[in-house]
Amino acid sequence: MQFFDAPTTRAALPFDRLIAALRERFAGGCEVPARHVHEINNPVGDEGGDAASRRMTSLLMPAWLAGRYYGVKIVNIAPGNAKRGLPGLHSSYLLFDARTGAPLAHIDGDEITQRRTVAASALAASYLARPEARHLLVVGAGRVAQLLPAAYRAVRPLERVTVWARRPEEAQAMAAQVRASGLPAFASTDLEAACREADMVSCATLSTEPLVRGAWLAPGSHLDLIGSFTPAMREADDACFEGARLFVDTDEALRKSGDLISPLAHGVVRENDVRGTLTTLCKGVATGRKTAQERTVFKSVGTALEDLAAAVLVYESSGASSRG
Repeated sequence: MQFFDAPTTRAALPFDRLIAALRERFAGGCEVPARHVHEINNPVGDEGGDAASRRMTSLLMPAWLAGRYYGVKIVNIAPGNAKRGLPGLHSSYLLFDARTGAPLAHIDGDEITQRRTVAASALAASYLARPEARHLLVVGAGRVAQLLPAAYRAVRPLERVTVWARRPEEAQAMAAQVRASGLPAFASTDLEAACREADMVSCATLSTEPLVRGAWLAPGSHLDLIGSFTPAMREADDACFEGARLFVDTDEALRKSGDLISPLAHGVVRENDVRGTLTTLCKGVATGRKTAQERTVFKSVGTALEDLAAAVLVYESSGASSRG
């Protein structure tokens, strides 16, 4: 059994190769059953006995390629970890031989999740953003947001990155980081102005209320929504979807994301307004952008297919599969 720590996993997932692997897997498909969610309530301990400190949620996300690979990502979310001085989320990926059940690899799950998430957004942008799009606005400055410029650079000729975050100092720090990678980048404190100027707007926040307004989005722009993976979360108002061509990573987004649940409930969009998924885009069944002036929107909530594709890329990049 091979062990891949965070630096090794990161090095095995350059965005050009990861985006190509996702494109191939969405086109080829795999088995993705529903995720399992378990609530684990622990006995009262040294934390004072409050509910948050004693509760952990565990997600099990399986997927497999019959006759080849079977993988499971385990995500543990412990809200009480802030009081312990620990991260609130830990994840691991276990990869097995689908024929024998033999364990093949234990891979850092956080790196897989972060990198496959932004790679999926870049994959969508390769179909939905204008080919000449050069200006990316990143809304958010967390770990996922920080990876977006590099991922988008793999599919579009980026010349400028603008960063907006609730805390201006975090936006400034991220802009400096992007500049160090060789891209012109600037922090903005005016989200409306930044949206009006951008060719592509990518949101990666934990917001529970809309940040981006449809009235701010320029004709021909592309909006990418990564946050809002629960019904209580939102990054975009209903107007963002009015008159736009809408795409999702999987149909599950229609049931999980507050960004879609709200406009569906208000009649702004209907389920049959969704023009395609990453599967239909990658298979060539769905048509992405049709004109230079139309607005496009992509909403993702994540899928175990992406985790499996990334894990297989890590494992096979090591040469372990050929040795087996």
